[in-house]
Amino acid sequence: MRISEETVRKLVAAQFPEWTDLPVRQVRSAGTVNAIFRIGAGLTARFPLRDIESGNERASETERDSEIEQVRQEIEAEARAARLLHGKTRFGTPEPVAIGEPGYGYPLPWSVQTWLPGTIATDDDPGDSEPFARDLAELITAMRAVGTEGRTFDGRGRGGVIADHEGWVQTCLTESERLLPVPRLRRLWEAMRELPRGSDKDVMTHGDLMPGNMLVAAGRLAGVLDVGGFRPADPALDLTCAWHLLEPGPRRVLRAELGCDDLEWARGRAWAFEQSLGLVWYYETSNPVMSGIGRRTLERILSG
Repeated sequence: MRISEETVRKLVAAQFPEWTDLPVRQVRSAGTVNAIFRIGAGLTARFPLRDIESGNERASETERDSEIEQVRQEIEAEARAARLLHGKTRFGTPEPVAIGEPGYGYPLPWSVQTWLPGTIATDDDPGDSEPFARDLAELITAMRAVGTEGRTFDGRGRGGVIADHEGWVQTCLTESERLLPVPRLRRLWEAMRELPRGSDKDVMTHGDLMPGNMLVAAGRLAGVLDVGGFRPADPALDLTCAWHLLEPGPRRVLRAELGCDDLEWARGRAWAFEQSLGLVWYYETSNPVMSGIGRRTLERILSG
């Protein structure tokens, strides 16, 4: 799905006239879920990339209304999660501002949040920075301290039981035969899928601490993006950042700062494996940056 700056200008002018005179420009991003636009200096608009008009040509008006409402509920849930995290760490996170409505050819609700300064880690690699690793440990510790309020993992996506992803991993291994050293990866997965959960209880997690969601300044963590998935999950889930973002030395610093035992650390490696294995083949042509992130993470995992 594509959305133009002109469409965004029209939507903003019609629904938020107080921002009519602010410049609108699209933000380059390797993200796969939303198109991102800046509104002035302090705001960001996020447009879900789900084309219900062309994807459901025979869908009834009721079915389309139902999908629009589903997207609205997802955006509202993301806003609640963002508000829950905002101000709970010393690192910047986006703050929800408004929810927009469909219009001018764009078929879905969309959101507005505050803009955060910084450079994403895909453009300013912090992998060799031990201070950055300590920042990550501080971030993870602060998020866990928020507390789950009695909630547990809701069953969506990653963060429950690693073995539940067996079907997806096997699909990825099959699709990756010409791209990756699949025999080695199969052997790794055979051990990873047997990892027990142990006695670790769910904690609050970001769930997607990848380079594109981390803002960096001078080798330090400056902010965290895409916080709408902040929710209870396996505490090892956020350890994926150890392989997505860090080289061996800083990775050891992160582990020491968090005090991870062998089992939790192994599960974090397994979650990073499961996520990255899907990125390489799935985005090979449609999003080479994302595919490259997956390949680099797998190389780090294979290196031990």
